[in-house]
Amino acid sequence: MQKLPLKLAKSLENRKKEKAFRSLKRSSSLIDFSSNDYLGLASSENIYNKAHEILKENELLQNGATGSRLLSGNHILYDLTENYLAEFHQIEAALIYNSGYDANMGFFASVPKRGDLIFYDELVHASIRDGIGMSHAKAYKFDHNSPESLQNKLSKIERSEDFEIYVVTESVFSMDGDMAPLEDFAKISEAFGAFLIVDEAHATGIFSDKGEGLVQELEIQDKVFARLNTFGKGPGCHGAVILGSKSLKDYLVNFSRSFIYTTALPPHSVATILAVYQEFEKGISLIQQLKNNIQFFRSQVSQNNLIANFLDSNSAIQSCIIPGNEQVKNIAESLKKKGFEVKPILSPTVPEGRERLRFCLHSFNSEEDISRVLKILAKLLA
Repeated sequence: MQKLPLKLAKSLENRKKEKAFRSLKRSSSLIDFSSNDYLGLASSENIYNKAHEILKENELLQNGATGSRLLSGNHILYDLTENYLAEFHQIEAALIYNSGYDANMGFFASVPKRGDLIFYDELVHASIRDGIGMSHAKAYKFDHNSPESLQNKLSKIERSEDFEIYVVTESVFSMDGDMAPLEDFAKISEAFGAFLIVDEAHATGIFSDKGEGLVQELEIQDKVFARLNTFGKGPGCHGAVILGSKSLKDYLVNFSRSFIYTTALPPHSVATILAVYQEFEKGISLIQQLKNNIQFFRSQVSQNNLIANFLDSNSAIQSCIIPGNEQVKNIAESLKKKGFEVKPILSPTVPEGRERLRFCLHSFNSEEDISRVLKILAKLLA
């Protein structure tokens, strides 16, 4: 077996010195405050059985897609599900990707062209940054959730028909759990003739009456050029969708490399997406239960005098700032010994000094567990 190249070995050694070394661990049976399965649908027997019924109804009892969608993998469930998603999200067209990462890579690497300008929130997800890095457009970040910063940067641009402007944000941010001022961004984008792109990964299944996302809750879907909604979080399954015009879908099918050059999702994955969205259409009580738990969690943060430690958030993501990789890992380990799975988020994933415990709340978390974990945390921090 050949040795690891020296530069790679040094990178690993540096990670260990910085107390930021990552390793793969199996999921635990502890009380879950770490997964993105906000509604508990990943283990829903009802969804599992419904997906199987959809497969039987469409005579698709096969394990794999057999190829990319442009070759042999475009089975009938894709049309059924994409049409359902488009209607549910009140948009012209939907295009399913294998993951949120694939969707962001495929979108940003193909849509903004050389000479175009991209303005993105400084805290957008790594998949957006990586996609922008694959683009030939010029990219500039603006201050987090700041309409003033965005407007200031756009006002310095001498507008021309020779280039397009794209404004990029998440609706709910994955590390801080705060929400973007989407209505302000929509107004600014419209005023400057920019195309607004919103990643709804952590809003899908949670916001609006049936889990449509924050864009639809605010009723600004007609002012957003493209939305990315992922299925691996609130919906509890796998894959992602880009929502936009029929012309945008046609363009992505022809030019988005992460869509074109990959094997399609197997029928069971797409059937599960459809099964989940059919449940969303009915209006499920789990969404309200999650919202109740978020409110209760915030009340307990206050009761335990932890407001100064936690970032302000009304989403399912609640972050407690504990500076230092070693310190936050030690506190996470102490909570694990008490039966709670809460993940430490280390630098360089977040800026140095902004390391944190990231609590992910779920519809199935009990008030007793929420109260208990925060009481233990308060003692550990004291």
